[in-house]
Amino acid sequence: MDLFVKPVFRMSFILISFLATLLLIIVIVIRIYSPGKPTPFLDETGKLLEGSLSEKVFVNINGLEQGMFIQSKDLNNPVLLYVHGGIPDYFLSKKFPTGLEEHFTVVWWEQRGSGLSYNAGITNESMTLEHLISDTKEVTNYLRKRFGQEKIYLMGRSGGTFIGIIAAAQSPELYHAYIGVGQMSNHFESEKMAYQYMLKKYRDAGNRRVVRKLEAAPITDKIPHDYLQLRDKAMHSIGIGTTRDMRSIITGIFLPSLSCRDYTFSEKIKIWRGKARAGVHPLWDTILSTDLSNKVPEIGIPIYFFHGIFDYTVSYNLAKEYFEKIKAPVKGFYTFENSAHSPIFEEPDRVNKILIADVLAGRSTLADK
Repeated sequence: MDLFVKPVFRMSFILISFLATLLLIIVIVIRIYSPGKPTPFLDETGKLLEGSLSEKVFVNINGLEQGMFIQSKDLNNPVLLYVHGGIPDYFLSKKFPTGLEEHFTVVWWEQRGSGLSYNAGITNESMTLEHLISDTKEVTNYLRKRFGQEKIYLMGRSGGTFIGIIAAAQSPELYHAYIGVGQMSNHFESEKMAYQYMLKKYRDAGNRRVVRKLEAAPITDKIPHDYLQLRDKAMHSIGIGTTRDMRSIITGIFLPSLSCRDYTFSEKIKIWRGKARAGVHPLWDTILSTDLSNKVPEIGIPIYFFHGIFDYTVSYNLAKEYFEKIKAPVKGFYTFENSAHSPIFEEPDRVNKILIADVLAGRSTLADK
């Protein structure tokens, strides 16, 4: 017996030691790859581009230190405040350059409880729609004062559109225009539509394993926890998730977040601590119980909806219906034929063309007819 146990123990010890060493090496590599400083913009001679800005800054917003990345090749450009969804996605701009910094001073704000602004001491009671809207306005006022601009542009993506469009409707005097990327409307209905679409696609593909899992977690009067456990993976596997080509959260989001040099090692950990705490989105229950077409039927500034036709994370069809209902002085809906949930990352050239020709000009000549 001893002759058998000793080799097994030895092999187990060797395996554990190997895995521990491998983990240590990975941590060391990530730490080395995490200087935490954004790369400056350089001119053709390799010198700092005059009038540019590339920084990470922390500001006291409503009593909490909140972080943001600010990127601009010309500080004379208008300011664009970006409101992210359930997780900060500034790091995706390294893998999928947006080019926004060419035309705007882009502010990638990371909201309370998320990424740079994660704090374990933040209470659930402070993670409300009212607090996040108030934060949005306070960040806006900080930017207006800092860059000497009476108004700025506001862009939301995914869950950020829920916060962004309400903030813009409440305080139109702060903004030139609102841009919704993957604009939410009635998100409970959106989830039901995504569920039925995935069930049909997986049935047609003969994937009985996923079909069984979906059938075991039907969406009726609520969204089951078991469905949320398989939702993202099921969406990405058929190209209706974050991007049309992204097939895995691990390779598409997790690894890019670790490889982004603009975050320190501890800040990278904060991204995922915040995500683990928030779940799909910190306002998930509020989002599911709200129909934005009733809450925000009218807005006093130009609005623009950018939506990928393959987007089932947030329904393309429901976004179009909401767009038809909402009243605004100028409005434009733009269908992106090669995108899922992230046109700014998937079709950046067309996004920038629209921003220059329509958004900055206050018109909608390039919008869907």
